[in-house]
Amino acid sequence: MAGKSILSVNAGSSSVKITFYTFEKTPKEIAAAQISGITAPPAKLQYSSGSAQHKEELKESLSTPQDAFKCLLQRCFSDPELSEVASPDDLAYICHRVVHGGDYQSSVVITNETYHHLEKLEDLAPLHNYSALEIIRHCRKEIPSVKSVTFFDSAFHQTLPEHVRTYPIDPETAKANGLRKYGFHGISYSFILRSVAEFLQKPVEKTSVIAMHIGSGASICAIKEGKSVDTTMGLTPLAGLPGATRSGDIDPSLVFHYTNDAGKLSPASTKEMHISTAEEILNKKSGWKALTGTTDFSQIAVADPPTPQHKLAFDIVVDRIAGYLGNYFVKLDGKVDALVFAGGIGEKSGLLRKAVVEKCRCLGVGVDGGRNERGAGGETVVDVSLSGEGEGSGKTRVLICQTDEQFEMAFGCVRKYGEDFAAE
Repeated sequence: MAGKSILSVNAGSSSVKITFYTFEKTPKEIAAAQISGITAPPAKLQYSSGSAQHKEELKESLSTPQDAFKCLLQRCFSDPELSEVASPDDLAYICHRVVHGGDYQSSVVITNETYHHLEKLEDLAPLHNYSALEIIRHCRKEIPSVKSVTFFDSAFHQTLPEHVRTYPIDPETAKANGLRKYGFHGISYSFILRSVAEFLQKPVEKTSVIAMHIGSGASICAIKEGKSVDTTMGLTPLAGLPGATRSGDIDPSLVFHYTNDAGKLSPASTKEMHISTAEEILNKKSGWKALTGTTDFSQIAVADPPTPQHKLAFDIVVDRIAGYLGNYFVKLDGKVDALVFAGGIGEKSGLLRKAVVEKCRCLGVGVDGGRNERGAGGETVVDVSLSGEGEGSGKTRVLICQTDEQFEMAFGCVRKYGEDFAAE
């Protein structure tokens, strides 16, 4: 595999990110590129390779993540500044982030069998798996010589205890339809756990943290001695915390009072992708966008006097996070090495971190104002705990972790499929 590279692909509904890494025991980034604004044109392309940085608005129309992926590959393989990734022949593996992996406990190489199994899971998570599977289909057809490996956000949570993952509904119906708590953001939590354990100089299997992946999609995970024991998301990523456009936890009957059409197919449905009106409303038309009109949390989490609606949205997010932190502190018997803030908002919003930790000060946590405001900088993990004596300077630390799902897939690919490194 000498000289080969790994391509990590992270496809969302409105953006596609790709990163090329060296194929070695600790992968190193070669180049990264992304197209955003697929659903809100004009689409924007940006890439970086070493010191080279490039941004532009694209003139061509890109209506799907698959179109964006094809555009990214064409651009990367033809750009002289990205000569290290000149063609598909340079690739050893393509790693795909797939949100819902059902009962898969780890990554899998795509074969006819695994591919068709993932097709069956599309109906379980049409809003979340479709984009990734469209790109996998393209790779199987256009780059068949390169193995595609899928990494699942749900795999990290296969350790959930039975009483946590089971819903109190008819067991036969639940089993026949795969209705249970799966949990998501697992690729991120895997990176966070490894990075924080290394930072704390503890073995992974002896590390217990409450990790928060707070972004447009947000979740929290209770990790006990290296294993997920509870998480806020459930059968789908809708459960738990509110997000930019997701409602998070609500009374299950609310949506039927919201509209009489809740069970009907949404206009967003296609022949391949079946979405109910309820799914469309709660996943795409709720969250802090519904409250404030913006998906940009930085406009909500401001120190200046906010509008009443902005303050309400901010207070809701803080309240829901604090509620789960208290819940998970109890589940971990108070033996928590650290509260870890991660994800785009968790990493960048000092105001959110401060508000959440102040709300949870009875748990013995606190943040240092200066360090919290400075944030993570260029470090993967930074300690922003309040040091010294007094309230908020307890044994549980407060950390920021700059999570990296792209790297985690490349790292996992080498670890599992890099035979040359297995004996090292």
